[in-house]
Amino acid sequence: QLQASGGGLVQAGSSLRLSCAASGRTFSRYVMGWFRQAPGKEREFVATITWNGGGTAYADSVKGRFTISRDNAKKTVSLQMNSAKPEDTAVYYCAAGATYSGSASSYDYWGQGTLVTVSS
Repeated sequence: QLQASGGGLVQAGSSLRLSCAASGRTFSRYVMGWFRQAPGKEREFVATITWNGGGTAYADSVKGRFTISRDNAKKTVSLQMNSAKPEDTAVYYCAAGATYSGSASSYDYWGQGTLVTVSS
């Protein structure tokens, strides 16, 4: 089970940190990802991280601004959002899967989502 938190209302240019807490004993075996869905749009890939944190990948739209990280001991994955833009406004979902991929279909478990609103 995945529980995302940390969303809220921020001004453009601000920073926000999202967290996702996992339950269960196999967290460290999973690739973790963050996706987002803006109103009226399809869910899109944001970032992913390998099981040991050794590899990360980002959508072009967030590269250089967002950082994904994980702490296997605490069973958490985080998304540090810097220089937020209004177009980052969306519900953000964390997900767990077996494949290092930017495709939502590669992830088997999903959190409930946390809303991020960036005002201009």
